[in-house]
Amino acid sequence: MYFTIVRLVYQPYPWCVIIWVKVAGHIWTGRNKMKRHSYIISLATIFMGLSAVLYFAHYLIFHDLDHILKYGLGDLAFLPLEVLLVVVIIERILARQEKQAKLQKLNMVVGAFFSELGNRLLSDLIKDVDNRIEIAQALNVTGKWTREDFRKAAEFTSHLKIKVNYRNVDLDGLKAFLTTKREFLMGLLANPGLLENDKFADVLWAVTHLDEELEARPSFNNLPETDLEHIAGDIARAYGRLTGEWLEYAEHLKAKYPYLFSLMVRTHPFQEHPSAVVLK
Repeated sequence: MYFTIVRLVYQPYPWCVIIWVKVAGHIWTGRNKMKRHSYIISLATIFMGLSAVLYFAHYLIFHDLDHILKYGLGDLAFLPLEVLLVVVIIERILARQEKQAKLQKLNMVVGAFFSELGNRLLSDLIKDVDNRIEIAQALNVTGKWTREDFRKAAEFTSHLKIKVNYRNVDLDGLKAFLTTKREFLMGLLANPGLLENDKFADVLWAVTHLDEELEARPSFNNLPETDLEHIAGDIARAYGRLTGEWLEYAEHLKAKYPYLFSLMVRTHPFQEHPSAVVLK
């Protein structure tokens, strides 16, 4: 692509301005809008002036105005196709590649999140969920799962209502665990790139809010039923967000990293006897 752009720029055709303006837009993404627009206008003016000078030099050397008009009109007629090719098609290809690269980096962070605390929360809290059997049946990912299986499970998680039995939850243990992971969570929240992904951002906010709610209470003894129900709602929100993100991450591992997916299949908490030991 870069070779094509360089080759086009060194030909004195007006449409090279469009290509360079588009490249300039990618280079200056994120800068101040006014400065970016000023830069684009200046760049367009320079290249249009350069094109005019080269056409004028061509006329002075060859004195062939007919040639300039004929080929200039041909280049102008080709302009819409150039715009379609460079501005629309190539831009979409680059945008898709950029999105895939971002998702790849995001999935690395998601993997670190589940290794650090996500898997532990899923495992520890599942026993306190009243509808755990229903959840386990829907999310018992195996090595034989297909894309259709993941689609059905994703639809299940999108409508999932978590029912937490707050009387059984070890709130002191949950508070202590989240306290040890607070610095890790704050580090993730400080990364603006991660917050661009709405689903993972929702997971981080839900878990962080649960940590804040637990931290705000010095003791969980003698709390009224209304407060316990409120905490149960926070736990349900966090657990529901976790299950959806975990399922997407599992599908990603199956497609890209079979060896990591193999470990996940053996150890995830939605099966009857999770174990890392390979039995067959």
